Amino acid sequence: MVEARARLVSRVVAAAVLAGWLLLAGPLGALAGPPASLDEALSGFEETPSKKEAAPAKLDRALDGFDQAPAEAEGKGDLDDALKGFGDEADAVSQASPRLIKKPDWLDWKGSLSLAGAVNFTHQAPEEGRIDQRGLSKLRTEADLEANFRLPGSWRARLSGHAFFDWAYSLRGREDYPDDFLEIYEREAELDEVWLQGRLLPSLDLKVGRQIVVWGKSDNIRVTDVLNPLDNRLPGLTDIEDLRLPAAMTKLDYYFGDWNLSGIVVHEPRQPKTPVLGSDFYPAASAQPSQDKPSIGLDNQEFGLALNGVFTGWDLSLYAASIFDDQAHLELAPKGLKRRQSRLTMAGLALAVARGCWLVKAEAAWLSGLEFTARPGREKSRLDLLLGLEYSGFSETTISLEAANRHLFDWEEELAGGIEDAREDDFQWALRLSRDFLHDRLTLTLVAAVFDLLGSGGAFERLQIDYDWTDHLGLRVGLLTYQSGEKLFLRDAAECDRVFFEVKYSF
Repeated sequence: MVEARARLVSRVVAAAVLAGWLLLAGPLGALAGPPASLDEALSGFEETPSKKEAAPAKLDRALDGFDQAPAEAEGKGDLDDALKGFGDEADAVSQASPRLIKKPDWLDWKGSLSLAGAVNFTHQAPEEGRIDQRGLSKLRTEADLEANFRLPGSWRARLSGHAFFDWAYSLRGREDYPDDFLEIYEREAELDEVWLQGRLLPSLDLKVGRQIVVWGKSDNIRVTDVLNPLDNRLPGLTDIEDLRLPAAMTKLDYYFGDWNLSGIVVHEPRQPKTPVLGSDFYPAASAQPSQDKPSIGLDNQEFGLALNGVFTGWDLSLYAASIFDDQAHLELAPKGLKRRQSRLTMAGLALAVARGCWLVKAEAAWLSGLEFTARPGREKSRLDLLLGLEYSGFSETTISLEAANRHLFDWEEELAGGIEDAREDDFQWALRLSRDFLHDRLTLTLVAAVFDLLGSGGAFERLQIDYDWTDHLGLRVGLLTYQSGEKLFLRDAAECDRVFFEVKYSF
């Protein structure tokens, strides 16, 4: 075991050193050379604002620009003079080029079409009766669409959704996979964010509908971010920011000075998406008992309260919530075993302090009402703590390290090894390095997540390269490796290593 842990640590350190050399030495930067075109010379001027920017003090700031006249209207007289004499020829060009067709002022839409695949390369031949996971494990075509509507006054709305179909299972033989597996892995069509937002009073805003509300400061480990469940069907492949599942909520925001108070009612107690029988991350040989899911009703509403303060160089958030536990436990019901989610009470805080090139992050959460299969009817409490450091002093480079520990009070040895995978202290740390090259057209990212200090719980690493071939076409290739450990979902993970790719056209 000691040798295995040492190998894991050396593997992570070696990967970090290699990525660090690439990030800091920047040999690819020398390939950039002078810009080959005007588009390349101007690349970076249209970057999306950072997601880490502080939340606006008022909705006026968040909606800044929605009430202004379109930029195309500015200097219209000069443009008419400049085009004088072109006549029908200019009209013909305008009609022939779709890019010159102007969208309605009240509508802004975007979308993407993508093809993503993965190939497993460390799986062994399966035992009789088990699914063969070797080779092609994903070949997914997906369409995403988002429409944003500007309504009268300060109101706006969003409608978005996605649909995908994975051809890998048809190519490999659908009859080998359970129906429940195909239902959630082969195809999907869902509405994502669907909401209406606006100002009720000068300092009071309303947002109602399916939405995502992010709590906390961490980018890699969840502590206080408890309102939206996650899509965990393939652990390690995607960052948390892309895993949150929108849920139907009503959110009121009141602004005063440097503070804002948010009151939230979650009407849709949505379930996380987890591996099922047939997945190489499902740890059992048979399906779990059915789950008694909370229905949408007055008795099953979830509640959240957040007080956020944004100041010069630092910000602070205080949280309180009454939510359902994402992890269900087993209970004996009249018709047999059922899985049920407990109602939890959470109180927490999050702090971020910026000093020069350093960003310090801290989170804490107290959760009560936890229930476990091995000790039915005995509610327990847990304290989760997180500390993180992020450094951005190197050119085009960000390095972050986060560590968290979850301490379960009144822990009993019988809780270990159950479906909840409960431990007295559950430690995790995550390292992330990223650097941009070629005028921000290429991004190299390394992410390593380790469970327990030396990886006895398991680990995974992801090395990923993203390249913007054009303004609309993006390419992604990467390597995802796993190490088996005591964590339930990583017990057989050593055979799950894969290479992956994605081609995405955005419009």
